[in-house]
Amino acid sequence: MTIHTQASPEASTDVRIPADLVHVEVVDAVDGQPDPIAALAFVSDDAFGGIDLFVGRVRAANQGRAVIGIHYDMFDPLALNIFRRKAEAAIERFGPAAKAYVSHAKGRLKVGDVAVVVAFATPHRDAAFRGCREVIEAVKHEAPIWKQEHYVDGRSEWSEGCALCVEPASEPEPAPAIPAIAGASDCCGCGLGHAGGQP
Repeated sequence: MTIHTQASPEASTDVRIPADLVHVEVVDAVDGQPDPIAALAFVSDDAFGGIDLFVGRVRAANQGRAVIGIHYDMFDPLALNIFRRKAEAAIERFGPAAKAYVSHAKGRLKVGDVAVVVAFATPHRDAAFRGCREVIEAVKHEAPIWKQEHYVDGRSEWSEGCALCVEPASEPEPAPAIPAIAGASDCCGCGLGHAGGQP
């Protein structure tokens, strides 16, 4: 199996995060797919009550067109450095007790294949959710990864960029705030003021 990993953080210029807290890799699609089970195993720790896992799969349609597959190309060394730097930044922001895992496929994938896996673990759920989101957004917006979509009609096109970079037609209404429970403590730091144990 061809997996390009960056086990050591030598490319980071200001590293304060131990190397064993971050795993990054690029998986050649001819040899396999990013593995969600491996991601969970890496970030699992008895000290962590919150683990967030993002699994990105190839979907059957994009912008109204039927898709049969995609091809990812990337500059592996730079992509791995960005994965590591962004995972380390998230650990600095939401840790220091945290672990991160990033795995991205390279090559031809069919509908349903796993394209990317990000896992982030911390003692509490809020930091795990936020850390995972921060890392996957950085992967999608900053890593040198190019996606070519292959359509049912036989055509192929390179993606013009991350879907999140496109301005939405209108802003959705914000979700209503969840009121704090009167007299409850803010035991987990989520700001909801609920009573009880840690999440």
